[in-house]
Amino acid sequence: MTDSVSSFRFGRIAATLPVADMARACDFYIEALGFRKAFQNGDPVGFMILKRDAAELHLTLQPGHKPAPFNVAHMLVEDIDAVHALVRERGLRIVKGLRDKDYGLRAFVFEDPDGNRIDVGEPLT
Repeated sequence: MTDSVSSFRFGRIAATLPVADMARACDFYIEALGFRKAFQNGDPVGFMILKRDAAELHLTLQPGHKPAPFNVAHMLVEDIDAVHALVRERGLRIVKGLRDKDYGLRAFVFEDPDGNRIDVGEPLT
């Protein structure tokens, strides 16, 4: 690394998820996954910051949102089986099933209510 690159540090980096319906997104991330609202902006709300434990997500209202065909966020969790069960109970699409991966994670991918693909993983013990 050059001195100019090594002279600074990164702090928090948070994923920003586009959502077509803020109320629907809030229902999922707050009511289902237990995030709390840390900040919101606009009337109607066009931007929101959600937090839970060490995780942070930013939601941005994009009425014409078309979901990307790839993962847009990765979440590390404890008790991935509980998260997987909750996602299934909510009737969300599982893109890649729950499996132990050779890179040391138990993982699955699902689509949130706006079609954003979220990769969820838990380190194998």
